[in-house]
Amino acid sequence: MEIYIEFEKWLSKLLENDMPDNTAAYNFNIYEEEDETYGVQLIASDEFSEDDDDWACSEIWSSEEEIFYIDHSDEKDADRERGLEFISQLISDYLEKGEKADKLKAVKAVGAGFVDGDLKILYKEA
Repeated sequence: MEIYIEFEKWLSKLLENDMPDNTAAYNFNIYEEEDETYGVQLIASDEFSEDDDDWACSEIWSSEEEIFYIDHSDEKDADRERGLEFISQLISDYLEKGEKADKLKAVKAVGAGFVDGDLKILYKEA
């Protein structure tokens, strides 16, 4: 899948950065862009709570303007739920076989969600 290859390159490049030592979790912030595109941003948080999604607001590192864009203009049934599922699958695939997956899994959890919505936990330490 071409989009996965591009996503893997983007994420592996971001994960080359030194992350703060107190990183407790990562979250993939998803934004709805104006041109039928989703923007995905990676953040590191110094907090994690299964009971409170606000942990993702405690940002200590961010990919800032280094955003991964996904065009969904050819999806006639595109909605946020399907978008979240698609992006979650990209992240899950990376967690399974990505070049720097171990770095992502070296924290308590990895989540994803629209910035104004609920988070979906995609990885939790055992």
